Amino acid sequence: MAKEEKRRIEELEREFVIPLRASKHQPSRRRRAGHALLTVRRFITRHMKGQPEDVWIDPHLNEFIWARGIQYLPRNVRVKAIRFEDGLIEVDLLEGQ
Repeated sequence: MAKEEKRRIEELEREFVIPLRASKHQPSRRRRAGHALLTVRRFITRHMKGQPEDVWIDPHLNEFIWARGIQYLPRNVRVKAIRFEDGLIEVDLLEGQ
């Protein structure tokens, strides 16, 4: 392949179950929900091969994590991640949660 050729990044859609148990034990009680959102961002960055600043988290997912307050997190969260051609990654809460 020639160096001039660019790799074509197509739209990619995947479903993940992200464990949030580490966010329950690592930070202090008053930082757990924020740490869980950082965990989601890091997980999606690693598995969808993107940049952390390109990850967009849906407000419904944010509300699901914060629903029981800052201290009491869900154990895991099921999400759908879509990577667009421009590199933006959108993370949505799956139906049924």
